[in-house]
Amino acid sequence: MNRDTLRQSANAASVLLALVVNVLSNALPLNGQNTGAISDRFDVYFVPAGYVFAIWGVLYIGWLAFVVYQFMPAQRQNPRLRRLGYWFALSGVLNAAWLFCWHWNQFGLSVLVMLALLGTLIMSYLRLNVGRSTVGRAEQWCVDIPFGAYLGWISVATIANVTSFLDFVEWNGAGIAPQAWAAIMLAVATVLGLLLSWLRRDAAYVLVLAWAFAGIALKHAGVAVVSSAAWAATVIALVLAARNMLAPRRHPL
Repeated sequence: MNRDTLRQSANAASVLLALVVNVLSNALPLNGQNTGAISDRFDVYFVPAGYVFAIWGVLYIGWLAFVVYQFMPAQRQNPRLRRLGYWFALSGVLNAAWLFCWHWNQFGLSVLVMLALLGTLIMSYLRLNVGRSTVGRAEQWCVDIPFGAYLGWISVATIANVTSFLDFVEWNGAGIAPQAWAAIMLAVATVLGLLLSWLRRDAAYVLVLAWAFAGIALKHAGVAVVSSAAWAATVIALVLAARNMLAPRRHPL
């Protein structure tokens, strides 16, 4: 087995592992606990309505599209995919590991695993040079868009994971109300969207942010500070997405 085949196989095995654990996490469920039910224990505002988690279906399709694409004979020696190396494969292992931490109530460890997952996706994004590489339509749909969307969701999930852990350890918020902290975190996530839009013209990333922000606004419609901040962030993200889809991309570095 040559290096390219080994890398391709590792990516496929990683996706299979992550898919199986994600399905079993709620089908069994793992440790007798549903993923969403665990999340609902925490009194935090940076969590969207339940329907928002349907985004995982889109992400799964993106994973499968990438795996199939990389196995195509013409892509075996694709220099971008070679630069990606095993970072994506590692992200699948971390995705599965996070679910075990979460379902067995290891919330502190879950934050560390989530940060590691975010790190692997950032490395994957940079090595693929998403938004700065000239690619064909097929590669855009099977590589750039799936990786942008996945990074966008894990960016939001990381913030939600940290806020849940802080609630678990009964952090007092440094005297700042939870609603205000939610608005601050929404601002931070929006700044991330602005940064990726400026540097990469990535519509997929900010569309996922908009999806999550709208879900937060709807879930906490009765909390004016949170709802208003979330709707404002949603509008900004949608404007950025439209701009990214219409504006020409920056030249490759």
